Amino acid sequence: MAGDPKYIERSIRPRTCNVYRSQTEEATMASYLQLGPRPSARILAGVRSLPPLPTAPLLPTRALDSTRDAFGRRKAAFRPARRLVLGLGASFWAQSMATSGALGGKSFLASARPSSNVEQVLKNVEWPEQFPFKEEDFQRFDESSDSLFYEAPRFVTHIDDPAIAALTRFYSKVLPPSNSPGVSILDMCSSWVSHYPAGYKQERIVGMGMNEEELKRNSVLTEYIVQDLNVNPKLPFDDNSFDIITNVVSVDYLTKPLDVFKEMSRILKPGGQAILSFSNRCFWTKAISIWTSTGDTDHVMIVGSYFHYAGGFEPPQAVDISPNPGRSDPMYIVYSRKALTA
Repeated sequence: MAGDPKYIERSIRPRTCNVYRSQTEEATMASYLQLGPRPSARILAGVRSLPPLPTAPLLPTRALDSTRDAFGRRKAAFRPARRLVLGLGASFWAQSMATSGALGGKSFLASARPSSNVEQVLKNVEWPEQFPFKEEDFQRFDESSDSLFYEAPRFVTHIDDPAIAALTRFYSKVLPPSNSPGVSILDMCSSWVSHYPAGYKQERIVGMGMNEEELKRNSVLTEYIVQDLNVNPKLPFDDNSFDIITNVVSVDYLTKPLDVFKEMSRILKPGGQAILSFSNRCFWTKAISIWTSTGDTDHVMIVGSYFHYAGGFEPPQAVDISPNPGRSDPMYIVYSRKALTA
């Protein structure tokens, strides 16, 4: 992205979300930040210096509803500053969960746990009975048409070269061998490159994305579809059509994730695999609120929850494939298989 002068990289908070904003968005953001008083340095310092949560024991998820209510009350009090200071509400939530005094189990979100624990996050989770997120969690700073935002092609990569190489190595281990008979793959939220191994081929590899010029440039695809999943999450494919679904650094933009994941379950063949990968980079104005206000470990849990509550999937698992922690972009995988039986 550094090679594209139309985009400016910004770091919102360490290890949370490195942001790409256009110059127009920079101006809009600057105007927005002048609309109201900013939290004092004392408040910001207090938020950033919160003591780390213990890795165990953590809050059992049966306490999530009461915690969410308490968080909602606190968030309402700070609503004017909610999008001026990313992570403020999430930090209060994390602090509330840490100081609740409950023992045992595993918290639904564990913001302060180090990313080295990413691979443990989705093991033995006690999921709440109901999907714990609200409509406002999927709102975005920029609610204008995504078709307009993605109208101009961006022939750039959104993660750095080491992260790309790590993802390609992962794909080389888990994707069906090249030219396997009858294999169909869907690259969801695709672009001009899919990061599959060099020379990878299958009889059918479908790209679904927002920009036709980008999709045309993607040489691995055998066909493509332009579709805005935030407008129409219905996937235009028959049941049990695909062996693999991939999605690279785009799950954070889905405003109807459960609808999309239910569709993924429908179109996957029994035993078929969905592989969601993400880093800490995003177009912040288009990423959902719950993503921009939480950290890497939380993102793993959030994506895991989509698999769980969509239904039809085996318990999701997480893999940390970050090539050089602290020195290059982190890279995480959350994946699951469609259950063999309903």
